[in-house]
Amino acid sequence: MKRLYKGIHKFQESYFKKEEEFFKRLSEKQEPNVLFIACADSRVDPNLITQSKPGELFIVRNVGNIIPPYDAIKDKNSVAAAIELAVLMLKVTDIIICGHSNCGAMQALYKDEREFESMPHLKDWLKIASPVKETVDAFYPDYSNESRQRILEKENILAQLRNIQTYTFVAKALEDGLLYLHGWYYEIYTGKVYAYNPITENFENIVYG
Repeated sequence: MKRLYKGIHKFQESYFKKEEEFFKRLSEKQEPNVLFIACADSRVDPNLITQSKPGELFIVRNVGNIIPPYDAIKDKNSVAAAIELAVLMLKVTDIIICGHSNCGAMQALYKDEREFESMPHLKDWLKIASPVKETVDAFYPDYSNESRQRILEKENILAQLRNIQTYTFVAKALEDGLLYLHGWYYEIYTGKVYAYNPITENFENIVYG
């Protein structure tokens, strides 16, 4: 915790003081153009990866960058609430669903259910992505465990792109050309980010310029 306290002090005394006017304007309202849905993994930092400033991304992070299909969770669905806020109130123009390499959530799909006896919420949450595992196992049975893992991580992104379109207001915004969906895959050990191309049906390295 001392490192965090020291970091707060450094932020307030250096970065904040230099950008005080910016933060004053930022405190009045937020106008992000992008809803960025990412994994809660501590190694994945959307602002760092995209070099975005505060206020530019509306970020949702959870275990496995999972989006429950509409009405999948009857009680309280914080992901759905965030999507509603971003699309209907903030009027974002783009939604990015970003998975990543070496994802612990995707690895957990292969664990024995008995390992989740003390983690019932995590067990239920991961069940949303279990159809992805079943698809990968069915179509890639002869691949190595590592190769299947990489495929699973990417297929999960595609599954969540489909899930988010079960929200009627998202589907309408897409149909009206007011909203665009993007599937990204972040490779931690290379720093590369790949975007899904629906034409080639491949994840392609994002190159600027």
